[in-house]
Amino acid sequence: MKPRPPTARTFVKRAGFQAPNPFFATPEQLIGLARERFFSQGERPSGLVSEQVIQSWIRCVGARRDPEKPLGFDPVTKSRLVNVLGRNRQLLQAASADLDQLDATLAGTPCKAILTSHEGVVVRSTPTARGEGVLMPIITRVGVNLDEDAAGTNAPSVAARTGEACLVRGGEHFFDGIRSMHCVAAPVHHANGSIAGVLDISCEGGAFSFDPMVVVRMYATVIENRLFEVQSARLLLLRFQYGRSMIGTPLEGLAAVDGTGQIVSLNAFGMSLLGFGIRPDADPSTEAMLGLSFNQLMDIGRRGDPHAQRLPNGLTLWIEVQPQASMRAAVESVPPMAQEPAKAPAQAVAPSLHTLQDASRSVIEATLASCKGNVARAARMLGVSRGLLYRRLAEWRQPPQSADEGQAHATRSSSA
Repeated sequence: MKPRPPTARTFVKRAGFQAPNPFFATPEQLIGLARERFFSQGERPSGLVSEQVIQSWIRCVGARRDPEKPLGFDPVTKSRLVNVLGRNRQLLQAASADLDQLDATLAGTPCKAILTSHEGVVVRSTPTARGEGVLMPIITRVGVNLDEDAAGTNAPSVAARTGEACLVRGGEHFFDGIRSMHCVAAPVHHANGSIAGVLDISCEGGAFSFDPMVVVRMYATVIENRLFEVQSARLLLLRFQYGRSMIGTPLEGLAAVDGTGQIVSLNAFGMSLLGFGIRPDADPSTEAMLGLSFNQLMDIGRRGDPHAQRLPNGLTLWIEVQPQASMRAAVESVPPMAQEPAKAPAQAVAPSLHTLQDASRSVIEATLASCKGNVARAARMLGVSRGLLYRRLAEWRQPPQSADEGQAHATRSSSA
């Protein structure tokens, strides 16, 4: 007969857990009681540890993990690490400055900040000023896999799986070998809402001496907002809040608008401010949500100052429009257009996403009209050179060549 696989009760007996004292005062004692109830008695320790931790324990036991098994925290293969770092280039770019700032914030503590990919691989960590401990330098190496399948219950893996901030203290870690660690983590989302990575703050040997959840959530939000900006570089970026002074803070709402005036992505605060949480099927056009057309938003952007706008629902938001950098890239890269594009049949459905590049001709023409044909003034508003505008205008006014004319021109050029 084959030996029966070990059960959770067997793991607990091996680990030497004793019946708990009826009086528990410290977090460590409460966690010990939770482990006793869950692993030994098969009871759900609700109220002693978070539901996130309980669900992670359930998954680990279901995968027949042995909590006594030592963990090596070996990095992933070099080829996989290169692939992970390449796929997370935008995340690393967006997080770079804020991780440096977080490092300065944590300088007087024994804590490290860790940034992982959505699959749990460490892509960057900050240095530790003091009290680094034994495990910390090993766990926080770039390339180490902290996913639950590899490292059991820990804050980065739980945050990645649930999409919510998570605190894991000492004995709440599944494996015995990492019970000296305390970690808190919050997810960082892509502009489309999926999880891009996880920001974690960890310390070894003792509990946090400050509220780590406030810190990690704030910095995760800041990084998420910067990533939103990076991923919306070809779109019109809106910043908005109820108070003008809150624009530019982690509390600001962000929206990316395409060339047809459709809101294609929102950050979490933006969804709350515009009511997408209670109206998920709302019309995503800027006219429906903000009471502003695309051209009106462009006018606000050209003025450069935040604009107080009363929304269709009656609330007033301060809105700042930032088209300059993305618009300049769109105008400079737009291909020459010899003629107006043919109108689509009435039955055709327009593409659901247009970048500023698609709308650049209408933007230039609208700007020229508002400047009464003054090319120099229009170029200043658009942030491009007069020469570029003159070239674009010449290209658009040029009549289209027939196929025979184009062939003849090519023949003459080759003969010359």
